[in-house]
Amino acid sequence: MLSERRLEVLRAIVQDYVGTEEPVGSKALTERHRLGVSPATVRNDMAVLEDEGYIAQPHTSAGRIPTDKGYRLFVDRLAGVKPLSTPERRAIQNFLDGAVDLDDVVSRTVRLLAQLTRQVAVVQYPSLTRSTVRHVELLPLAPARLMLVLITDTGRVEQRLVDCQTPFADTSLADLRARLNSRVVGRRFTDVPPLVKDLPESFDNEDRVTVKAVLDTLLETLVEEAEERLMIGGTANLTRFGHDFPLTIRPVLEALEEQVVLLKLLGEASESGMAVKIGHENAYEGLNSTSVVSVGYGSGGEAVAKLGVVGPTRMDYPGTMGAVRAVARYVGQILAES
Repeated sequence: MLSERRLEVLRAIVQDYVGTEEPVGSKALTERHRLGVSPATVRNDMAVLEDEGYIAQPHTSAGRIPTDKGYRLFVDRLAGVKPLSTPERRAIQNFLDGAVDLDDVVSRTVRLLAQLTRQVAVVQYPSLTRSTVRHVELLPLAPARLMLVLITDTGRVEQRLVDCQTPFADTSLADLRARLNSRVVGRRFTDVPPLVKDLPESFDNEDRVTVKAVLDTLLETLVEEAEERLMIGGTANLTRFGHDFPLTIRPVLEALEEQVVLLKLLGEASESGMAVKIGHENAYEGLNSTSVVSVGYGSGGEAVAKLGVVGPTRMDYPGTMGAVRAVARYVGQILAES
């Protein structure tokens, strides 16, 4: 375990390096920070931090920079995240309150996160498997064609076409709509299949094939892998940090194009707590020079998806974590009120 004084030296190195983008020397530390010890003691502390792998010297005669291990300790020992100012909080609320539907909420959230953090923002759509049914609508498009509209408690809307073998009367359609909603509204998607299993048997023989076709389409919608949707924004922000990527920014950009990679980076949606993955903690090699800050969002205190940012390891962790957490809370409030 490092002494509190050496932790202070490490904090100072991280803060200075993030702010100046330059390796930090002992003289600069003693001039900028009230460490309460002599420059010689600071040099000794820096030597210990380097021996233990928390800081490194990028080249001879240069100052020191934090390593992944150093950033990890810095984040783990943070006393708290940086709170947003009142104008920032008001701006977040006003911007997100203007959203008209779920797609707009996600789009605005991505833009907002990218602007607040000046990083790449990633927002996962609410997962169907963690949602409940708000309403099922059935709309006649033609004598033998229907549209099934599934609306979730998070505001997500899924539309599917249903081709029927024979025309379906308006009265039968209204009956099916009413019976279906009476069984599934307010229920978890995972609970729906057994609730509707015997529904065809309650209809006349001539309608059962159509009822079964509607149910098959509904159940397919509930289990589709396409539920794991993401929106990403602010990729251009990475160009400001070109020197933070050892060789080239290309592997980072390629990784950001892979949805599976991003989903793994964000982590399980059910994990609502703040997560920070630094450098080589990211399993994908192309992102070893980046850090990912993510948190769950949802209504009623339960996470239905994740959002976060991707940026260089040299990032303002307290500020980034504060912004990500604040935006997640506002999005959760919008979902709860929708």
